[in-house]
Amino acid sequence: MTAALEAQDLYRFFHAGDEETLALRGVSISVDSGEMVAVTGPSGSGKSTLLACLAGLDEPDGGMVHVAGHAVSRRPEPERAALRARHIGMLFQSANLLEHLTVDQNLALAQALAGTRDAGRRAGLLDDLGISRRRHAHPSQLSGGEAARAGLAVALANNPAVLLADEPTGEVDAATEHQVLALLRRRADAGAAVVIVTHSRGVAAATDRTVELTDGAVTQ
Repeated sequence: MTAALEAQDLYRFFHAGDEETLALRGVSISVDSGEMVAVTGPSGSGKSTLLACLAGLDEPDGGMVHVAGHAVSRRPEPERAALRARHIGMLFQSANLLEHLTVDQNLALAQALAGTRDAGRRAGLLDDLGISRRRHAHPSQLSGGEAARAGLAVALANNPAVLLADEPTGEVDAATEHQVLALLRRRADAGAAVVIVTHSRGVAAATDRTVELTDGAVTQ
């Protein structure tokens, strides 16, 4: 397999007055195309900081992140944003949907940020995820399961090489959690590198392997 996501020796410092917190301590992680990996650890262990650095939403103080062969770190934010739009899909606990837009408009916006417009892909994604009949609905009109699938459609709008999910099942019932995990597995089977930050042992057990963080360092 080929590594779609590589992070080497990531360090991240935060300052509050005279105090310094080391959120990441030399974290390295490599995820192959077609692999699904869980990142676990207690609250405050650095999971969300790591995910932000992997997505290029935050700049590490040390180390480098590469996605699909492109350096994400040490670039101006506009360049990182363009790389995110083209190569990284992000699925958040809140389903990453804008309330004032319909499902289809949310997908169209995600494509526009990458400089594309592909109505056929949008329709195909919604059909594949079983929510094509809800394409003109607003997020508040969706059930929990529909919202989760719509959020995943937005994350997949540009066929990303890497899919990053932050507690994607944290606010859904068991049946919807099963649906979301099945959809993430299908995405990995289609060739994406999938990284899931989670507190759930059940979610971690459904992945190919687990990376555990403690106090900003990899312990497993």
